[in-house]
Amino acid sequence: MLNGLMMERPLLISDIITYAAEIYPMVDVVSERVEGGRHRTTYGAASRRIAMLAHALGEAGVRPGDRVATLAWNGYRHLELYYAVAGIGAVCHTINPRLSAEQINFIVRQAEDRLLFADLTFLPLIEKLRDTLPMDLRVIAMTDRAHMPAATGLADLGCYEEMIAGRPTTYAWPLFDERTACGLCYTSGTTGEPKGALYSHRSTVLHALGCILGARDSLQRGNRILPVVPLFHANAWGLPYSAPLAGAALVFPGAKLDGASLFDVMEQEQVDVSWGVPAVWQGLLAEMAKRGRKPAALKEILIGGSAAPTAMIDRFERDFGVNVVHGWGMTEIGPVGTLTQFSVEHNKHGLEERRAIKRKQGRRNFGVEMKITDNAGTRLPHDGNVVGHLYVRGNTVVSGYYKNEAASRDAIDAEGWFRTGDIASIDPEGFMAIADRSKDLIKSGGEWISSIDLENAVSACPGIAACAVIGVPHPRWDERPLLVAVKKQDMEPTREDILSFVAARVAKWQIPDDVVFVASLPLTATGKISKKDLREQFHGYRLPTS
Repeated sequence: MLNGLMMERPLLISDIITYAAEIYPMVDVVSERVEGGRHRTTYGAASRRIAMLAHALGEAGVRPGDRVATLAWNGYRHLELYYAVAGIGAVCHTINPRLSAEQINFIVRQAEDRLLFADLTFLPLIEKLRDTLPMDLRVIAMTDRAHMPAATGLADLGCYEEMIAGRPTTYAWPLFDERTACGLCYTSGTTGEPKGALYSHRSTVLHALGCILGARDSLQRGNRILPVVPLFHANAWGLPYSAPLAGAALVFPGAKLDGASLFDVMEQEQVDVSWGVPAVWQGLLAEMAKRGRKPAALKEILIGGSAAPTAMIDRFERDFGVNVVHGWGMTEIGPVGTLTQFSVEHNKHGLEERRAIKRKQGRRNFGVEMKITDNAGTRLPHDGNVVGHLYVRGNTVVSGYYKNEAASRDAIDAEGWFRTGDIASIDPEGFMAIADRSKDLIKSGGEWISSIDLENAVSACPGIAACAVIGVPHPRWDERPLLVAVKKQDMEPTREDILSFVAARVAKWQIPDDVVFVASLPLTATGKISKKDLREQFHGYRLPTS
């Protein structure tokens, strides 16, 4: 083996902000503040505050490898923590505030966090947890002295702005092994305790580069990107790293993620691109319909987190002229695994052909490989028809879970591939389509029914705002589908209306056996519909066909 004669420089997160500050110093970082008002800075100015924070962290006793936790919305201070913590060799542990109190307590203790930085919004939550959290965990309020709470049950509560005040605005970022841990993100814990994905500098930088290649229209110089996906959920799908590297401005929405608030900030800040989950886009679509237009500059959205309903894609594109990119990933994949990526030939297709492709979850990003297998682990062909268990591997994919040997063993197969838990097909051009989560497939009379396919059919039905399909035990067929639906405001679709609509779109044996209307659907900590909670809610439900 002949080695090349090239310098070996580690891939480090500090290089991203250094690069952005040098090449794109005047590109905006805009944030809606929890304290009120809108904060404006640039990558150049942000790099100086990141240096100040790095000095402050060192003076607070944070050492390489230590975990530093955050409980915060999308904003400029949270971005500063991302870079300063990782830059000094410590680990930024983002906590999802939508997890249960027991889960938050579990992950803080497992991570052994040294400091916890929190937006004012979350101080009451921390007060409630104070007696169960480690006593030596110091809490820092992410605000200035003027907005510090007058009274709190948190002893020795620190102030972010006072902590960094007067520190040097430059920092000699250390060089270390690129495999060093930089970020810790926990899954939402829908089954068992949350599991930690421990990212490295190498995986994070490569993920950012892969996203820039895969999302060329989103991540380009001059664009203004609004991450609706939270910084506390899977690193906001990598946007805090890929956007500065690409020279795209970041517009952070803060705590208000309702349709009207998103529309206003998009309009006022001339947002070109936004990334988020389907539940958020339902709210924005409703607001766009109410105002009869889209935010003026909005040209593209990325839908990920769960499968985008066909009707949602069609409404954005057909009714409002907003291009939709479909994506798929997991916390364990860094997290983006696939994106809609058209070739020149695909762009020559007709509108309906392109939309059919967009209903799939896209092609793999560079650095992520995929395979599908049968139940015995035998590889299946990528012919677009056969479905199987989806596995991935690559330089942004976890090799195991943090401090969880049992889950790590279960997650990786004999060939070193990560088991995603999804059932999917892959076509000859590399487009992957999720059929369902393996636990959400409905086994009816020996045949599998995809809950996602049924939900796509129902979502286009007039009068339906949201829906989910779950399997319910049946004495003859093992399981049959039950549709749980939310009606649109001021509309009254009936059970018969919906079943008749669906009957024209799916095979007869796939039609749900019943429809139940509810006021709202339960959501997971990451904003997805929680079918686990629905199955518990409808445990023992008797279908009319039983």
